[in-house]
Amino acid sequence: MINKGLSKMGIFLLNMLSLLPLFILYRLADAFYVLIFYVFGYRRKVVKENLVNAFPEKNTAEINAIEKRFYKFFSSLFIEVIKMKSISKKELNKRVKFKNTDLVEAYLKNNESVLFCSSHYGNYEWVCMAIGLNFSGEHFPIYKPLSSEAFDNWFLTTRSKFGNHMVSMRQTLRAIQSNKNKPTMFTFGSDQAPSKDESNYWTTFLNQESSIQLGVEKIARKTNRPVFYLKINYLKRGYYEVDCVPICLNPAETAEFEITEMHTHFLEDMIKEAPAYWLWSHRRWKYKPEQKISEIIKKDQNIMDAMA
Repeated sequence: MINKGLSKMGIFLLNMLSLLPLFILYRLADAFYVLIFYVFGYRRKVVKENLVNAFPEKNTAEINAIEKRFYKFFSSLFIEVIKMKSISKKELNKRVKFKNTDLVEAYLKNNESVLFCSSHYGNYEWVCMAIGLNFSGEHFPIYKPLSSEAFDNWFLTTRSKFGNHMVSMRQTLRAIQSNKNKPTMFTFGSDQAPSKDESNYWTTFLNQESSIQLGVEKIARKTNRPVFYLKINYLKRGYYEVDCVPICLNPAETAEFEITEMHTHFLEDMIKEAPAYWLWSHRRWKYKPEQKISEIIKKDQNIMDAMA
């Protein structure tokens, strides 16, 4: 009951804050930055470790500079996510601009569907919302449900308000099958780390062995839908440009894991180009490949013991 009450209070505060104009919210973001960086040190150990491991060639001063820029951006992102609840179509379209959309539209107008790769880069939430306003097909973002029902519902209704159809990760195939006869766009968070049990493919990403989601590739090769990467460019505070980059137009002709390598290293290059705008506070590398191998060995040993 207490948690439920706190959730309701939190949702109420989010909704009230969202009504404030962005220029005031950004002043709050400046204060928020001071709190999470200097006072509470929110996940600074995680961020520092991720940056050091990802960029071993950079010195301490360079790492510290990226870290500070990340926290300043993260503070603005937090405020921008709150603003999603009340932002208008006109305001969103002013702040999120798409370019090189002609090829995507050509597929959609030919009654064909496409797949988008996205990532936790820039304001991925605003970009996802804006897709529903800027393309002719129906948009189905794939999301991972939150543990809090109240906040999960808040995000679902907010993300859906401009025509997006949110799809839980486990319902992806069903949603694709149900909408196979109309032009659609399915957007995947390609940098979302799989659970330990689902970490079946590993590659080197940002100088570290990383488990990669295979959902985009599996669906692309099965349906032969072209794959585009949504390259988000941070222009200035509150303004983003999204380049629709084709990374694979004939998935059925690719080898296994080829598409996965394509989108993984496209993101890697994007991060290296401007590292401060990726979500470094995420524990992306909490599982290691040796953990997976040891669990497989232990499971096989248990089977052998049971058979003995």
